[in-house]
Amino acid sequence: MYPGPEDPEVVGRMRAAHHWARSALDLDPTQLEDEAWGWRGRTLGRSISSADGPGWLRLASAPAGETDHIFWNGSCEASGAIPATVPRPRLRTVHDFRDQGWEYRAELYDYVAVRPIASSPALTVERDLPPVWWTGLRIALDDIATVPTDRYTTKQQYLDWAMPKFLGTSLDTRVPTWTTAHGDLHWANLCAPDLQILDWEGWGLAPTGYDVAILHSYSLLVLPTAARIRAEFAYLLDTPAGRFAELVAITELLHSTTRGANLPLAGLLHLRGEQLLRDAEKTPRTLYGARGRVHHR
Repeated sequence: MYPGPEDPEVVGRMRAAHHWARSALDLDPTQLEDEAWGWRGRTLGRSISSADGPGWLRLASAPAGETDHIFWNGSCEASGAIPATVPRPRLRTVHDFRDQGWEYRAELYDYVAVRPIASSPALTVERDLPPVWWTGLRIALDDIATVPTDRYTTKQQYLDWAMPKFLGTSLDTRVPTWTTAHGDLHWANLCAPDLQILDWEGWGLAPTGYDVAILHSYSLLVLPTAARIRAEFAYLLDTPAGRFAELVAITELLHSTTRGANLPLAGLLHLRGEQLLRDAEKTPRTLYGARGRVHHR
């Protein structure tokens, strides 16, 4: 989740489109003040009531003719591909429409009563998450990793450009192994005390360990939680592939700071990246390990 867009025209357009989608699907808004905005107002969700029970209506938007297949169809493709063992809201139906130069996709989900752990991707306050929650997350990520796909969360060409630029040094940017990932595993997409994983639009192949590396990077402001992640997921992070995935996550978040996002994390991201690179210099050839083909665990 992100703050509502500053542009009142975007707010008005998205709210009007959400109203139209509710009417088209015969849904009613609830009395809850629970609007959830995506990056720069690109998406808007809120709770609804219907003949089939409470739900959540998420509306995505893009200029006409500019939809990105990976993100536009990600939630629909995840509904059929991701195992039912992975806890997430069930997608009921999808409705597409176009209005005044914009394309919209309305996705109706079952309502989940548990709330996101944070209101933004980065964790700023320590949360007391029980051992069963961590176990559930490990099982879910392992199950996601088994899913075959030709979707990509991030691409080699981007890493070839971005890693040297934002890490400030030349390095081998070839991904050692690829594994299926959620693709946006941060604290606003994770619910507690019962685990639910939200927002599947960007799932696909990523460097092995990517989801955990992203979550760890978004936890650097809360050191006990960052340490807990390193302990719970040592089997991923304490490997050559996992160290590479951390550098990828740090690269992407540093890139986002150039667009005004994640600024409080910037200094800590630089420090963590420098530590990983220093450790790699002490033990040559262990940062990446053996090169591999696309891999499904």
